[in-house]
Amino acid sequence: MIACDFDLKITFMSIGWEGSATDARVLTSAVNKGFQVPPGKFYLVDGGYANTYSFLAPYRRDRYHLKEYGAGRRRPQNYKELFNHRHAVLRNHVERTLGVVKKRFPILKVATFHKIENQVKIPVAVAVFHNIIRSLNGDEQWLNNQPHNIHPSNYVDLPDGDEGNDQSTNQGNLLRDMIAHQMWNDYR
Repeated sequence: MIACDFDLKITFMSIGWEGSATDARVLTSAVNKGFQVPPGKFYLVDGGYANTYSFLAPYRRDRYHLKEYGAGRRRPQNYKELFNHRHAVLRNHVERTLGVVKKRFPILKVATFHKIENQVKIPVAVAVFHNIIRSLNGDEQWLNNQPHNIHPSNYVDLPDGDEGNDQSTNQGNLLRDMIAHQMWNDYR
């Protein structure tokens, strides 16, 4: 699990989990180990996470992906679609961060033969180097012309999925609804 800012810098990582661990389990562990949401703030999370007051997920079963709102497509039809569209635009920073990091450091796409104690250090080292490059205003255009040093057949997929508790989910649903309704009123 990672969190990033709008400058595509990684601000938090939870590492060392098996790919079969649910998003909820990883997040709960991170919170139990000190990961905090600043007061009055929240993180945008993907649909695999439960919606809570501190971690806002998109509405399920409503349009979400940016390509569904592309040129020539219909505009948001209700507050849920508008919220989901704006959520996707903002959460896209995480996807962009992961894309840049994976392209810059292809070791993240392959299974390695390092001991597990060392494997969990690789993403942290990558995040540190990534943040240094971002801090130095590193030009990302060079990433488009890099050879694939690791054959795509060696890439590994990471699973998705999640759940949450009722009270936390209800609080998150109320906050999300309040924000979505305000957006909708301003939009109309």
